[in-house]
Amino acid sequence: MTENVIVNVQNLTKSFGDLLVLDDISFQVKRGEFLCIVGPTGCGKTTFLNSLTKLYGIDSGSVTINGEQINLKKHNVAYIFQEYSTMGWLNVRENIQYGLKIKHFSKEEMDKRAENVMEIVGLKEYSNYYPRQLSASMLQRVVIARAFATEPELLLMDEPYGQLDLQLKYHLEDELINLWQKTGTTVIFITHNIEEAVYLSNRILVLTNKPTKIKQSIDNTLPRPRKVSDPNFVKLRNQVTDLIKWW
Repeated sequence: MTENVIVNVQNLTKSFGDLLVLDDISFQVKRGEFLCIVGPTGCGKTTFLNSLTKLYGIDSGSVTINGEQINLKKHNVAYIFQEYSTMGWLNVRENIQYGLKIKHFSKEEMDKRAENVMEIVGLKEYSNYYPRQLSASMLQRVVIARAFATEPELLLMDEPYGQLDLQLKYHLEDELINLWQKTGTTVIFITHNIEEAVYLSNRILVLTNKPTKIKQSIDNTLPRPRKVSDPNFVKLRNQVTDLIKWW
């Protein structure tokens, strides 16, 4: 394993009873990479992510971070779920600082990090607002800012923009890319939206239908900022679309 590899997955297998969902999956993720994972509807993408983190027990195989078995109590891993996960009794600043508070950061450092990420995602003027006062897109900004504030080794994102309209989705995707470029965080992003995967990633893993394997790994070298109308963007989107067709 090279020094640049942060996540190493070997022969990951997961079943639910007699249903084999993940079938002997192996891959690596390089430090600072933005990896998008796509596949047919129902192929087990969320199961895939939960198995990576051992939130689900696995049947066999191994998942390591920096050469050690993954341990969420030890490794700095942030997970953004499909559902909004803000805490209603905390304001925006307090929500963003929550992970830092658990890790016993000083107030000075918590304030510094919160100010930094709020500036990037446009939440500074809303720092004292509560979740009930915010729109859906702003709630998701809070969740993303909270994750980046902890400066995770690995950020896992499970279809975080699935409930947003197209315009808001593109805006938040741009903010996510900005944060990723500034922090160098390693990101694994699950999505069913092929265009989103091409827009965000620098590599795409295409999964098969169940029992799920990796069908292909595609490097995405399109220059940033990306335009969905660019012929090369359309070409890559069509390539991934053809790979996902399983009927």
